[in-house]
Amino acid sequence: MLRGVLGKTFRLIGYTIQYGCIAHCAFEYVGGVVMCSGPSMEPTIQNSDIVFAENLSRHFYGIQRGDIVIAKSPSDPKSNICKRVIGLEGDKILTNSSSDFLKSHSYVPMGHVWLEGDNLQNSTDSRYYGPIPYGLIRGRIFFKIWPLSDFGFLRDSPNGHRFSDD
Repeated sequence: MLRGVLGKTFRLIGYTIQYGCIAHCAFEYVGGVVMCSGPSMEPTIQNSDIVFAENLSRHFYGIQRGDIVIAKSPSDPKSNICKRVIGLEGDKILTNSSSDFLKSHSYVPMGHVWLEGDNLQNSTDSRYYGPIPYGLIRGRIFFKIWPLSDFGFLRDSPNGHRFSDD
């Protein structure tokens, strides 16, 4: 009887470890569901919207200008940020305020990206902390799950003019 109980216990532990490894790989390499908080991505993503983030793009360097990404915050590594990719390595980024009088530019160094929120007036982003290392990107958001009224693929940036500046 003890032998039967121990056998079932070890089998249960084995299955738990196997399924735990499968779940870890799925969430680490395939993707998962994320709730975005804060106003920085409005109107594209509202506070408490639920989205799907895929993680394959970051592993294969498939992140492009205009993509919305989840990244570790450079100022608080315990939290994640949700921002749009404005510039890739080597790009020249316009970093001034909305005034046209003083234009300044920054260059995105190798291995980094420039992130900004769609709500430029209410976003702490690369304009504040500079370009972030590519390694801080956790995944690419491309699909909104909740609210159901917005279910579907995400729309383009309201600040599309920010993607290129000559």
